[in-house]
Amino acid sequence: MSTIIIGGAGFIGSKLTRHFLQRGNNVLVIDNLCRGRREYIESLPGQERLTFVHADASDTQAVLKICAQYHARFPVDAVWHLAANSDIPAGIADASVDLRDTFMTTYAVLEAMKTLGLKKLIFASSSAVYGDHGPDVLLREDTGPLLPISNYGAMKLASEALISAAAESWLEHSWIFRFPNVVGVPATHGVILDFIRKLKVTPGKLDVLGNGTQQKAYLHADELVEAMLFLADKDSGKCNLYNIGPDDAGCRVADIATTVVERVSPGAQILFGTEGRGWVGDVPKFRYSVDKAAALGWKPRFSSLQAVRRAVDEIALQEGILL
Repeated sequence: MSTIIIGGAGFIGSKLTRHFLQRGNNVLVIDNLCRGRREYIESLPGQERLTFVHADASDTQAVLKICAQYHARFPVDAVWHLAANSDIPAGIADASVDLRDTFMTTYAVLEAMKTLGLKKLIFASSSAVYGDHGPDVLLREDTGPLLPISNYGAMKLASEALISAAAESWLEHSWIFRFPNVVGVPATHGVILDFIRKLKVTPGKLDVLGNGTQQKAYLHADELVEAMLFLADKDSGKCNLYNIGPDDAGCRVADIATTVVERVSPGAQILFGTEGRGWVGDVPKFRYSVDKAAALGWKPRFSSLQAVRRAVDEIALQEGILL
């Protein structure tokens, strides 16, 4: 059995790559290394079953050629698509970034799968597809209308629509997983990494975008991978849609800043901004329902704050800080 992971050298993709190699699968990783790194996967056990190709996953012809050559040698069971632009402000500044890296990667992957007769796709989507419904609305899989406020969210939603259309005509099984904020290592971006790197430069103070009241759900990457694998195994419908996240109201940016300061630079002054959101396109507060996943038997072990605390220690170590 073999697996294709688009974006498999990234933060979450490298964890999936590890899982499938440990399970004995042959794995093809396609990654443009914009956020991913070769070192995240090159030391994993089972290198003899790993094929890595540095390529642009939005290049339809390139993806088809790479997948066709691999599929001829190692028949593919499923494709996991995790490639996307994860820098929301960059996508706000230049819409072509998300068009290329978030939507066109989905288009290219689906075109290759259709041509090759591959029938199973697992897609990493985002809570950003919901838009800003405010803190009082519990976001369920059927919450609407879906009105994203970032180009990232818009292109994730467009990707979901493309997958849904494919499921109507040729795609036999698809899973769309909507992620909350995911933390852990290897960290490539995110608020915890940003705070730690700021404190390395100015240990006496920490500047925070926004007033710290932003409150969101945070999930540890290890739990996210476990959830995706569990749900993909338990639900084999044509088009399966799930929120994945913690079973709580989330934690505030102020709590994250305090945790990072306590662990990395005790006594540092935290300087908050005045706005209620961090940047244009940022959803400042949302509540996430994971009841549908729980009904199948999956529940997270960590709360949002517990996931953040664990990730702070992991990322500090990654950045060379001994706690």
